Amino acid sequence: MIRDLVEKSRSYRGYDEGVRLTREQLEGFVDCARLCPSSINRQPLKYYLAWEPEKVSLIQGFTKWAAALPNMTLPHPGKCPTAFIVVCQDTSIDADPQRYQRDVGIVAQTILLAAVEQGYGGCMIGNFRGGPLREALQLPDAIRPMLVIALGKPDEKVVLTEVSADGDTGYYRDENDVHYVPKRTLAEELLN
Repeated sequence: MIRDLVEKSRSYRGYDEGVRLTREQLEGFVDCARLCPSSINRQPLKYYLAWEPEKVSLIQGFTKWAAALPNMTLPHPGKCPTAFIVVCQDTSIDADPQRYQRDVGIVAQTILLAAVEQGYGGCMIGNFRGGPLREALQLPDAIRPMLVIALGKPDEKVVLTEVSADGDTGYYRDENDVHYVPKRTLAEELLN
């Protein structure tokens, strides 16, 4: 079952804007994430939930998607996510952001797997303007955005494919806007 969830958990960049998530659903995703392991069990991560259209639109404006496709604007108009979870670090608990990078990844993947289990999808967005986003959301000075997670009902096709002979792992889209994600083989990943 976990493999099925992992295979369905892609970085979606196109959503059905007619399907909205609720605060309760987002809280459920975070409730799963809060149970994750945390470095030295300090648990400094906090979560800003956005499901209301005006907040979602506000956060969308601070993000940059699909840097590997510089000639394409994603999400396409009318295909934006309908929710965001902004993973933040509470620097009053611990000011060292490096120590908790693992934690951010662990909780983000947990949130995405919880979303996939309910028929939704998402995308981790590391390319965002953190300082201006913190100010726009009126977060306290001690709260620092670390990662933005877009969420919604996926409305695009994402296909896993093998890495080509030249070793290029760059994702790409075809003329039908199908998104292809090359993955290395298991044999290439194993060291012994």
